Amino acid sequence: MIAVSLALILALIPLPGQAADTDAHTGLVEVIVREATPATSIAETLVTDLGGTVLRHLEIVGGFSASVPLSALESLADSEAIEAVTPDGTVQLLARKFGENDSGTESSLRHLLGTVGADAFWASGYAGQGVDVALIDSGVVPVNGLSGSGKLVYGPDLSFESQSPQLRNLDTYGHGTHMAGIIAGRGHDAPDSLTAIDDRYFTGVAPKARIVSVKVGAYDGAVDVSQVIAAIDWVVQHKNDNGLNIRVLNLSFGTDSSQPYVLDPLSHAVEQAWHSGIIVVVAAGNDGNFVPLRDPALNPYVIAVGAADTKETLTTSDDDVATFSNCVKGGRTVDLVAPGVSVVSLRAPGSYADVTYPEARVGTNLFKGTGTSQAAAVVSGAAALMFSKYPKATPDQIKGLLISTATKISKGKLNSCDGGGTLNLAAAAEAYLYVPNTYQSIQNWTASTGTGLLEGSRGSSHVENNGVVLTGEQDIFGMPFDTSVWGPMAARGTTWSGGDWNGTTWSGTTWSGTTWSGTTWSGTTWSGTTWSDVDWADQSWTGTTWSGTTWSGTTWSGTTWSGTTWSGGSWE
Repeated sequence: MIAVSLALILALIPLPGQAADTDAHTGLVEVIVREATPATSIAETLVTDLGGTVLRHLEIVGGFSASVPLSALESLADSEAIEAVTPDGTVQLLARKFGENDSGTESSLRHLLGTVGADAFWASGYAGQGVDVALIDSGVVPVNGLSGSGKLVYGPDLSFESQSPQLRNLDTYGHGTHMAGIIAGRGHDAPDSLTAIDDRYFTGVAPKARIVSVKVGAYDGAVDVSQVIAAIDWVVQHKNDNGLNIRVLNLSFGTDSSQPYVLDPLSHAVEQAWHSGIIVVVAAGNDGNFVPLRDPALNPYVIAVGAADTKETLTTSDDDVATFSNCVKGGRTVDLVAPGVSVVSLRAPGSYADVTYPEARVGTNLFKGTGTSQAAAVVSGAAALMFSKYPKATPDQIKGLLISTATKISKGKLNSCDGGGTLNLAAAAEAYLYVPNTYQSIQNWTASTGTGLLEGSRGSSHVENNGVVLTGEQDIFGMPFDTSVWGPMAARGTTWSGGDWNGTTWSGTTWSGTTWSGTTWSGTTWSGTTWSDVDWADQSWTGTTWSGTTWSGTTWSGTTWSGTTWSGGSWE
């Protein structure tokens, strides 16, 4: 979620606006050091000279983590050999301790596929073919499982890393690759005729679907809600461009906004995606069973997904709602739950999580994670299967069918914690495209206006630059964000004009992908990593570190992301 908690996501980063913890005994603080290009040994030497220790190299972000005296931070930041110094997200988890709720066993994705019955769709010839799933996340690395022809298309990179050629579109944190693998991963050696789960091949829930990656999160989790809203708007306006067929949008992201869904801009953005024919799947959050859902899961149109603990068995009789999964009695609750504990998917080599948490690695190519992020990805894959079988179905119909065929979990903490129950694709595959009125085949909730506050959508999560926090009604460029103007434009699908959104050109990079036309965005471009000329809070953006947003939603129990391309290996 974003830190807007990106349920997603990454529960490994310091809380918004919070510096890295300082050891009370040693006075040392753990940081991530990004080296200037070209990298030399100067930065490492400076750390040592200032009384610090280089801990581990992070190749994909062009730097290393280190333990340094608090007094050394200013000297490091002033060095021409160093591009940025940020708090190391390993020092504090957003919601839960690292590894908590993990059984320690290697629960495979193929086991999960059997639990939810995905192969029932495969056997009838529907594996997600013809369906594109938009993934707004931390990027995707085209590793084996996502590197096949027609498997991955890159939309615009709207992250703070977009102007760095070596980082553009890549998953420098590691979360997006994991989600993409769950949704639509498929090993390069898997036969096209695959109709059943086969231990020899890696496959996601919808192995023939295609991922459209729109990157918003940087390697340290830095992302503002304005970037996410811009990404959602882009998906809506470009869902059928250049051969695309985006029918599903995965958002493992959420904030603690307290605005009503009818006013909240982020909620309005996902609702417009829904009304445009895209089913939006949102992670509920990882704050606990008695905590309200995160925004935009609060919007009643979308599919809000909680996490189930399957106890690593194929039967649902012993399943339970995960203790961290958000739900609340008497308010908007989840629509259904899906497996979200100890889920094994693709590893993003060299990413922050991979290097920092090597114990989460499973075999050579995979890693294990826990959270409502993973559960949402499972349901996004399920929605892709449904659309491949029912291409003319509406989002309302697919939502109703998924809920009406779910299996209630008898051990749920509250009656509302599992919503309609746990995902049951075997039952859905046998059902006619019929949705009982009790599950609202045509949803008629009060329409949102999006005229609330952008700052309200952020909740308690903010990005900051050199100690200055981005707040108020302005986007990452410092441009005023007028929701009374943006809301109607979002409803009409006119927020993007070429590469411009909210009056500024957001990306000057060239899109790439197997079927993308390579069109270059018009207008001026971001200049390297320097954000000069744009002023907010009396500060100019000068390419220093951005930090602060949290990607909550997952616990990485043993993943590694090492920087080279995979070759060979087994899908253990």
